[in-house]
Amino acid sequence: MNTIDSVALANEGEVHYSPYDYAVHEDPYPFYARLRAEAPVYHNAELGFWAFSRHVDVEDGFRDNETFSSANGVTLDKAASGPHAHRVMSFLAMDPPMHTRMRGLVSKGFTPRRVAQMEPQIREIAGRYLDAARDIDDFDIIRDFAGKMPMDVISEMMGVPKADRDEVRRWADLVVHREDGIDDVPPAGIEAAMSLVEYYTNMIAIRREHPTDDLTSALLAAEVDGDRLADDDVIAFLFLMVIAGNETTTKLLGHCLYWLWRNPGELAKVWDGTNTVVDWVEETLRYDTSTQLLARTTTTDFELHGQRIPAGDRVVFLVGSANRDENVFENPDEYRLGRDTSQIMSFGFGRHFCMGASLARLEARVALEEWLARFSGYEIDADRARRVHSVNVRGFDVLPASMTWRTASA
Repeated sequence: MNTIDSVALANEGEVHYSPYDYAVHEDPYPFYARLRAEAPVYHNAELGFWAFSRHVDVEDGFRDNETFSSANGVTLDKAASGPHAHRVMSFLAMDPPMHTRMRGLVSKGFTPRRVAQMEPQIREIAGRYLDAARDIDDFDIIRDFAGKMPMDVISEMMGVPKADRDEVRRWADLVVHREDGIDDVPPAGIEAAMSLVEYYTNMIAIRREHPTDDLTSALLAAEVDGDRLADDDVIAFLFLMVIAGNETTTKLLGHCLYWLWRNPGELAKVWDGTNTVVDWVEETLRYDTSTQLLARTTTTDFELHGQRIPAGDRVVFLVGSANRDENVFENPDEYRLGRDTSQIMSFGFGRHFCMGASLARLEARVALEEWLARFSGYEIDADRARRVHSVNVRGFDVLPASMTWRTASA
């Protein structure tokens, strides 16, 4: 469905919003604009959730951990929700004190220093895939670059062998894909999740016998006052990394290249150095963020904008809508590099601010620097581009492109 169709749907009669709707996947922003204006506390009775769309309400919701619990997980998918959600979502699906303990232990292995030390490897990985583009007749940004690089980076950190990475990425893609008309994880996604858990279980068993200098071994060795992570804890974090870390960074890179190409004036500013790569990344995070929503569960009755939300109900914070709120960002539907993006909600806020934010930003910056170093221009075949269909994650599955290589003297 094209953008015009989705705009039409979003403007017909009473506003209706479902994160499972394929029209929303194609272009959620007209839906968000109507929610902010007409139903800032929106109730979808059929699917059983409420949605906050205004920036102030999303930020306040992230702050209020006591009212809005993460213990049932951060997605609306029933198969991935409930008291056992932490088994695949790690500390994303925990409240204090479990969240405090788990995040503290994980941070012992997933350190800022370990992330920063990855830059040379990230640069080598990005350069290798881009150099290989010379031999690819029908280059696809996702298939041949953005979809491979983040998986390699995370796999290098975890210690996943190169021979296994394509299969691990295939499983990760299946976990986030949603079938049209199905309001839950499809059978193929459940099977893929089980395969990932089995794979990491085996990998952890090997690391316990033969520790190496990777993140998996560091997590197994992490200790705080005699407390250590159990195997299930490590599996959950590795699962979270391959889903949240790989998928969202892949989508971020695709969006960076797509939206810059869609805005030639901004593209020229990147090419001539008026705006930095960091400006490029941050505005893309605001304009079309990979993570569109995060779910919570109310622990007590809550009232907002005249709507009473009962205790135990599901609430989604529409991150993608908050980033387009006209009360926070001037001309929010304009893709403009260099604007103040300090209030974006793309990585959450407060206690649950994304631990992988620094890695995602590092990967995106380095990857795009390597892109600029090799190409003097590029074109995207928008007619052949295809988006993924996912509840939480937004981005491209197919993004064909042709590039103009820089000459030796350029």
